[in-house]
Amino acid sequence: MPRRSQAALEPRKSPVQARSAATVDAVLEATIQVLLQIGKERLTTTKVARRAGVSVGTLYQYFPNKSALLKAALKRHMDEVAGAIKRVCHEQKGNGLEQMATALMTAFLAAKMRDAKASVALYAVSSDIDGAKISQAMGAESNRAVVGMLKTAREQLTTDPELVASMLQGVMAGVSRRLLESPASEKQFDALLRELIFLACTYLNACSTRASVRDVNPRAAPGYSASR
Repeated sequence: MPRRSQAALEPRKSPVQARSAATVDAVLEATIQVLLQIGKERLTTTKVARRAGVSVGTLYQYFPNKSALLKAALKRHMDEVAGAIKRVCHEQKGNGLEQMATALMTAFLAAKMRDAKASVALYAVSSDIDGAKISQAMGAESNRAVVGMLKTAREQLTTDPELVASMLQGVMAGVSRRLLESPASEKQFDALLRELIFLACTYLNACSTRASVRDVNPRAAPGYSASR
């Protein structure tokens, strides 16, 4: 089959008026509900429209097909997570590194786990709807916010803030994925959040007070193998 064109994945138009925005929100929420109930293969625009309480014609004003629906739902989810990161980074400017780390880890994980089932379902279909590209764009936005926050910290970083922000985001993504893949994510949330905060605080403190650690050659570390 021919590969689906990029245009087919994009919304037909953006909502301008409040009523239009509310319609799009209802459609995207219905998309997630139908996805959770019957899965991607059985999801159709007709079923989503019915769940949202709108006509198929109204749905088609914004989304040409179910791939566009799923892509928009995934983007909205990632936008919400990125928005949470940007808000907390703005609020934490000028504070200490540990306070920044605690607030950032808490806000991020709470946003990711606000609806864990929906997050799992959306990531499961992300490879079919340009999810990597969306994730990359959202990651870049978040990284800029974290870098901007770190540059205002009361303690001076001895490591490039860009690198520090990338490391923090990598850890955040890994822990959130662990939670989302766990069958008992709600039970593990508090424990993993505490460990995530501890890890981030320890790392940031090291980046601000133990510059000599950065001079260690990893190739000289015990167990290092050039074949890795």
